[in-house]
Amino acid sequence: MILKTLREEVLEANLELVRRGLVLYTFGNASGIDRKQGLVAIKPSGVPYEVMKPEDLVVVDLDGKKVEGDLRPSSDLPTHLILYKAFEGIGGVAHTHSRFATAWAQAAREIPVFGTTHADYFYGPIPVTRELTPKQIRDDYEVNTGHAIVRRFAKLNPLHMPGVLVAGHAPFCWGASVTEAAHAAVIVEEIAAMATVTVTANPKAKAISKHLHDKHFLRKHGATAYYGQKK
Repeated sequence: MILKTLREEVLEANLELVRRGLVLYTFGNASGIDRKQGLVAIKPSGVPYEVMKPEDLVVVDLDGKKVEGDLRPSSDLPTHLILYKAFEGIGGVAHTHSRFATAWAQAAREIPVFGTTHADYFYGPIPVTRELTPKQIRDDYEVNTGHAIVRRFAKLNPLHMPGVLVAGHAPFCWGASVTEAAHAAVIVEEIAAMATVTVTANPKAKAISKHLHDKHFLRKHGATAYYGQKK
């Protein structure tokens, strides 16, 4: 079995999504990439999480050609591959249909930075893509979903913005590893839940100031970060 360690990490990330209540039944998927070999390990399509084993994960190259595995890869594989090609700094992708984040995606509404919890992880509102055209949906839907995400990030740094809401669909998240991608998915759902409660409590709620936003994001990220322990 090739990429044994990566497969184990990808399986664990998928199971983390289940443990955190972000997926139901066979919803959602996570993948990880070995950049040196140019190979991706991803959850198989429609296989229940509770019976999945590392050897069940499917390994493909960046063109989507199966390298190892007996099962069919996730139907969202083309979207993952587009992201790996466009965002060279990422090592994992996680896709869920978690309740609150998906609700904001269905509303086609970005999530404003209402508080410092959001600011700790995202350097700006969590963005939402444009809706796909009927032709884009009909032809190469999953590929066009990936392109829609990449277009939305034309002026954004994906390493400072580890997730996106696909309009009418659900969130896709990423990170330096598949473990971090799953972590980002958990954070996005929590931020979406907090934002939902915020606009319920105060429909006129506004984003925090740029000064407060910068302080919280930059104390955890970048050259001047001082949060946590030195590695």
